[in-house]
Amino acid sequence: MATDPPLKDLLHRPGLSRLDRLLICLASDGASPKTVKSLKAVAKGGGLSAAAKWNISDILSNSNGLAVRTPSGWETTALGQDHLSARGLGAQATPASSAATLLRQHLSSIANPLVAAFVEEGVKCLEDKLLRAAVVLSWVGAVSILQNHVLSSQLGPFNSEAKRRDARWKDAKTVDDLSRMKESDFLDILESVSVIGKNVKLELAKCLQLRNGAGHPNSLVIGENAVAAHIETLVLNVYSKFPA
Repeated sequence: MATDPPLKDLLHRPGLSRLDRLLICLASDGASPKTVKSLKAVAKGGGLSAAAKWNISDILSNSNGLAVRTPSGWETTALGQDHLSARGLGAQATPASSAATLLRQHLSSIANPLVAAFVEEGVKCLEDKLLRAAVVLSWVGAVSILQNHVLSSQLGPFNSEAKRRDARWKDAKTVDDLSRMKESDFLDILESVSVIGKNVKLELAKCLQLRNGAGHPNSLVIGENAVAAHIETLVLNVYSKFPA
């Protein structure tokens, strides 16, 4: 909420234990999973440089279920979040951090390591407020998912439609072949062969436009809300609909 105190104020309230301060760090940025290294960075960013010398894994391991270690890093549990809320220690989530949490939720379902790498980098960019990079990488991940879907189940119809539109088109057999095509044309063909609908194509075209603006030197200024909307569109229409 907008009324939540900033991280630095939460971390320096008197009478807090080391565990309390680490839970606050874990709950920051939309409560995304954090490694020990990233936790130390969050703490340092909030002015708690002493955390660099703490045995963070030991403290969290003895939290009595307030925090758990997952494959992606340490996370607060519902019990841990209740613990913070009861003490008025909830940290403010931002549009970027909420988008990072939404995108990270889909990481575990991405089997293709190349796609997962793009998405993982996009999440990290969101967490670090590198908004232009987050727009570009999240788009690359989404396009990679769509390209792999074409290769696995729609290659014949896709090549036929591409050749109908451009007689010079050479049948695609790999992701690299598909990458020869302009992404706007790629979206048009996906609509034509019913991989996506017209309205989805229009929304993805807006995402592509933002990606193009973010990926080239220009005077465009991008805010967190625009980036969060970009991520939400990609998650709802690509990441959650097509296997990766």
